[in-house]
Amino acid sequence: MGDLFEVMTEQVKREYPSIVFPEGEDERIIQAAARLSTEEILKPIMIGSPENIRKQAEMLGVSLDHVVIHDPQSYDAFPEMVRAFAQRRNGKETEASAEEKLHTPNYFGTMLVYLGLADGLVSGAAHSTGDTVRPALQIIKTKPGIQKTSGVFIMVKEEEKLVFADCAINISPSAGDLAEIAIATADTAQAFDIDPKIAMLSFSTKGSAQSPETEKAADATATVQQERPDLLIDGEFQFDAAYVPEVAAKKAPDSPLKGEANVFIFPSLESGNIGYKLVQRLGGYDAVGPILQGLNKPVNDLSRGCSTEDVYKLALITAKQAITNKTN
Repeated sequence: MGDLFEVMTEQVKREYPSIVFPEGEDERIIQAAARLSTEEILKPIMIGSPENIRKQAEMLGVSLDHVVIHDPQSYDAFPEMVRAFAQRRNGKETEASAEEKLHTPNYFGTMLVYLGLADGLVSGAAHSTGDTVRPALQIIKTKPGIQKTSGVFIMVKEEEKLVFADCAINISPSAGDLAEIAIATADTAQAFDIDPKIAMLSFSTKGSAQSPETEKAADATATVQQERPDLLIDGEFQFDAAYVPEVAAKKAPDSPLKGEANVFIFPSLESGNIGYKLVQRLGGYDAVGPILQGLNKPVNDLSRGCSTEDVYKLALITAKQAITNKTN
């Protein structure tokens, strides 16, 4: 885990981006924000009651001296934010409904990102994925050419880094969705200095079984190969044929992956979510994420069972995404 985050920390420190935490009154958020601020890695922006947040910080024995705290109930520029949100929603919100939504932390925090007052957002410690993603899709929206956002995990064990997708958003992706997810995931891998070798997963290896599910994976592979010939991708593959060179030599001897895949595209949310948790719990890998991809600006979703360390690491990743977005 060390190398990935040590390098990332130095990159982020140089740019010193701002990351908004809508769940500012959560103990884990307070501790992570205090650490990020004290170490001068990034500028945390916390949403909530300043009195409550500072009282909790004092009880926890941490400093928030360099942290910005905004309360939607008393935010000076709130009327301007309401008008900007209503305009962004293009008739889908009245100013009254916009005001109501912006009093909720996730909508308020997302608008800070949209307006350029923060570089990214981390939420989900006390909210569902839907509560985090919905404002992002409505306000920040997806990049041109991207139809759907998706969620990836970077699985880290010592020096090894694997990327799993989609493990967070799309329940039953089509062949076109899988192709889009594969391309976005390759770009995410590259942003984190991982040279992507992509396997499109299934229960079949290169036609060993025939079904609509296996054909979907094969079709998605062909689409990516056509649209992004610069990417190394093959499929459909069973996991062992994609990951174990000895198995690959028997099941897919002509594949350019040669059992060395490090980016794995799962055929459904069901398989992706189960897969990353198995590798995390039984394989001893750290699961970093989910990292949401495809949005115009970075918004990332914590698990409600997250630790302070999880918050800290996802904030770093979000900051790195923000820096990459600006560079590109």
